[in-house]
Amino acid sequence: MLHFGRKRYIINEKSGGDFMYFFFDYKPYVAIIGDIKSSKKIENRNNVQEKLKKILEKINMKYEHDISAKFMITLGDEFQGLLCNGEKVLTIVEEIQRKMYPIEIRFGIGIGAITTEINSEMSIGADGPGYYKARNAIEILKKNERKNKIHISDIRIEIDKDENSIAEMLNTIFSLLAVVKNKWTKRQREIIMDMVKYKDGQEKSAERLEITQSSVQRGLTNGNYYAYKEAMKTISNVLMEIRNNNV
Repeated sequence: MLHFGRKRYIINEKSGGDFMYFFFDYKPYVAIIGDIKSSKKIENRNNVQEKLKKILEKINMKYEHDISAKFMITLGDEFQGLLCNGEKVLTIVEEIQRKMYPIEIRFGIGIGAITTEINSEMSIGADGPGYYKARNAIEILKKNERKNKIHISDIRIEIDKDENSIAEMLNTIFSLLAVVKNKWTKRQREIIMDMVKYKDGQEKSAERLEITQSSVQRGLTNGNYYAYKEAMKTISNVLMEIRNNNV
């Protein structure tokens, strides 16, 4: 197949009929916009913003090899960052959610080109379809919330290309995950988030939380942790194939 005058970026093509792939006619980036829910109702708003600022600074250092433009607060209630690949998208989103809890944050993830010059030190100023898609994802989440839909997802992905079926699949999984997370008790969330953070087994988690191993096991089972884990893994496996590789 010939492609005249444009570079072809092929992501994850496998033979034998068992494959999932993206085809981009541009260099893909992953733009992330985060927005604090109901921020005007938060009493200690300044403290929350300061906490978010420190978390983003740590994210920028920890994932510097995946970040094209550092995460930063753009408005009082919003922040954004730009990744050069999709490998750590969910890891970063999940880490911010975990550290900011019980403050709730919605995330718009946009996969697309960046048409302006990128300043690695700040994400403000960069523009293009990647950010347009992330913004559109945020607006869709807000619209759904205004409609008072049950079990609303707090994460949405939009792709600037004819990959709507993939985006629909990922967003459906996010919606199902919202159903799971909204049913967690306080104890189940504590146990599951500990497992997500440390990934070192039930016994270690029990030691950290000062509860029995059987309590950890029961919390994981009743909280549908293993279904949650597999669903997040499925999304990550798709997103990690997005890289800035010219083929």
